[in-house]
Amino acid sequence: MTPTLFQALLGASFYALPPSVRALHGVRGRAVYAGRATIHRGRNPLGRLCARVAGLPAARADVATSVTFEARPASETWHRDFGGQAMRSRLHRDGRMLVERLGPLRFRFALHVQDDALWWRVGGVRLLGVLPLPAALFDRVYCREAEHAGRYTFQVEAALPLCGRLIQYEGWLEPADNDQPA
Repeated sequence: MTPTLFQALLGASFYALPPSVRALHGVRGRAVYAGRATIHRGRNPLGRLCARVAGLPAARADVATSVTFEARPASETWHRDFGGQAMRSRLHRDGRMLVERLGPLRFRFALHVQDDALWWRVGGVRLLGVLPLPAALFDRVYCREAEHAGRYTFQVEAALPLCGRLIQYEGWLEPADNDQPA
């Protein structure tokens, strides 16, 4: 069987992930996960503008959250819904890097497994797919995926120099009734 996008990127390390993280990144075809999230946004006007341009959701506490995954071996599309606020991204592989297109930005992430968690760290960014931005600007952008009490958990942080925090969101997801349309 052809490996999923994350299985291909992580190789043997994929199997060191907690079961709920492996299950989520083992999705083939279409699947829906649902849970709760809390979203914090920065106060800096420039940071707020950047978050808006990237299509990031507004601050909210304990909001119903769902993610619809459309997974193929070479790419995935994630349709996130934070209490009615949509955020979509497309992911694919470029060598050993995960590329995520989010709004006008293309992030290149190095993935690694450490302490029972999957970490995403920025290795490069392009604006509109062509203009490279200094990777050092994105040192405070990361994602951590783990498991708590048998549930998949996530924590995402994005902060930039001069802008401060753009967004920080965290929460949990579990498989929804994937036999029903979303």
